[in-house]
Amino acid sequence: MDISLLKKIPYSVLDLATVLDGYIAADTFKASLEIARQSENLGYKRYWFAEHHNMAGVASSATAVLIGFIAGGTKTIRVGSGGIMLPNHSPLIVAEQFGTLASLYPNRIDLGLGRAPGTDQVTAMAIRGENFHAVHNFPKDIDRLQQLFSINNAHSNVRAIPGEGLDIPIWVLGSSTDSARLAAEKGLPYAFASHFAPAFFEQAISIYKNNFKPSIYLAEPYVMACVNVVAADTDHEAEILSSSVKKMFLGVITGKRERLKPPVENIDAHWDELEKEAVEQMLYYSFIGSRDTIKQNLTAFVSKFGVNEIMSTSHIYDHQAKLYSNQLFASVFE
Repeated sequence: MDISLLKKIPYSVLDLATVLDGYIAADTFKASLEIARQSENLGYKRYWFAEHHNMAGVASSATAVLIGFIAGGTKTIRVGSGGIMLPNHSPLIVAEQFGTLASLYPNRIDLGLGRAPGTDQVTAMAIRGENFHAVHNFPKDIDRLQQLFSINNAHSNVRAIPGEGLDIPIWVLGSSTDSARLAAEKGLPYAFASHFAPAFFEQAISIYKNNFKPSIYLAEPYVMACVNVVAADTDHEAEILSSSVKKMFLGVITGKRERLKPPVENIDAHWDELEKEAVEQMLYYSFIGSRDTIKQNLTAFVSKFGVNEIMSTSHIYDHQAKLYSNQLFASVFE
């Protein structure tokens, strides 16, 4: 195994704007800005937010607004969406919003696009209304978005101002093989949600790489894998800290979604065997432990799958512990 492999890999952050138990969204946004500034200083390449709705513990529903807040409070790190759920919006509105962001923060904005609703079906209906089946338009909506960003759209009856003629990288996000085929067909970079949907990861990136068609946007395949990270001085300490994210995913599978809870000493007291198995399956691509443990496991992961970039997401209750985890994770790539 090449122990220097990670030195060649860019590393980034996915922030779900997690709301902690006992706190409010305003506290979350303040904490996110501090983490983003730290990430910039630690050499992280990107800082992305994901669009979610109707979740008590996730405050990233107004994704473009948060991107502007973080980009305005940092200087060099790329800021973007991981992702915008395109069927929730018209391509024109997305083009205008991200055109505005890219005009304010040139060469720093990324636009990751997904097709899921980012919520439950009832809320999806409230968001999409008559456009509920817009998910089926996802490939055409990406085409429309690319057209709106194109300088060639200048003579169209419908134009994105600002947005037109701007270089805003578009990514396809996914948690299944469908997204892999779409990203490959369009010659776009591919970000996989292996932090919660590990089952299709290996198959999806294989499909993407084997079917990739070079485009004006990208000459060869580019895969970013998002993984869960909890780093601490010892494996034992990291395992205790990770009980917060495990309880969060327990809430996902039981339908009891709450704000992020403080860690517990014995997570096994909080679930039965079936629940434990379900949570651990969802968290399969998680890197929990000391710096050395994470470095060893992450090197094996990158070596096996040949990913081009790693994006970490960390659900850690204590803010200082989260900052320290972020620092330790960055040091893995040195």
